[in-house]
Amino acid sequence: MSAPSVPRGTTRQERPAAGTMSLGQHLNELRKRLFRAVLAIAVSAVIGWFLTPFVLDQLRAPVTELANAGGGHTAELNFPAISGAFDLRLQITITIAVVIASPVWLYQVWAFIVPALVRKEKLYAVGFVGSAIPLFLGGCWFGWYVLPHIVQILGSFVAHQDTSIVDAKAYYDFAVKLVLAVGIAFVLPVVLVLLNFVGVLTANAILGAWRIAVLCILIFTALVTPSADIASMFLLAIPMGVLYLAACAVAWLHDHRLARRLAAASSTTTP
Repeated sequence: MSAPSVPRGTTRQERPAAGTMSLGQHLNELRKRLFRAVLAIAVSAVIGWFLTPFVLDQLRAPVTELANAGGGHTAELNFPAISGAFDLRLQITITIAVVIASPVWLYQVWAFIVPALVRKEKLYAVGFVGSAIPLFLGGCWFGWYVLPHIVQILGSFVAHQDTSIVDAKAYYDFAVKLVLAVGIAFVLPVVLVLLNFVGVLTANAILGAWRIAVLCILIFTALVTPSADIASMFLLAIPMGVLYLAACAVAWLHDHRLARRLAAASSTTTP
């Protein structure tokens, strides 16, 4: 008997039968996905280099506003090293590149998680990218939105006779961690839904862990916002909680529809 044919352009190593892959095949798949993600980020870095001055001006704005808001003290960014300005611009360029290339590397992440995609799973992957991208960018915007408020609250503790000399690199690290952390957190409910669609998690399992989910959300928001700013903490926690509930609802509808299909199929096959 002849061996089953393999579609042109697809090797057996890339698409093994029954979705099974050896360790070597997983490593080859990982290398391929990483190469595509890195290439997309490198191309986006060219665009990011020219957008860096605008982003740096926006980052400087909360510090400038801190000096003008009140208290009478001076606040300014500081570059303690001669290469500090160049290093910071390079870091901002890479960050912008990661955001611009997010459609590519988000898809590569999902494609690596489910390497042997059937037709239905390919549709799930498209849905993942289509929903994860706006959620990621929306989360980044949310983090960017609360950043000035956090700077104002933390800077308000400086006495009027003192000066806030803000290390530019440390300030940038704080800002980018906040923005990217919130962006990634907004994507996690989509991952839960997709794990449900491929049969890894049930809706009952997702909903049954609601206490753990609420605790994780509160811990996350407490880490990315200052403890004194309770308003910013709940400002982040509320949309994350809504997204978690939406993921539970979508998973429940999917499980309910699947159960009805199985019941209908069993009733038609029963004599």
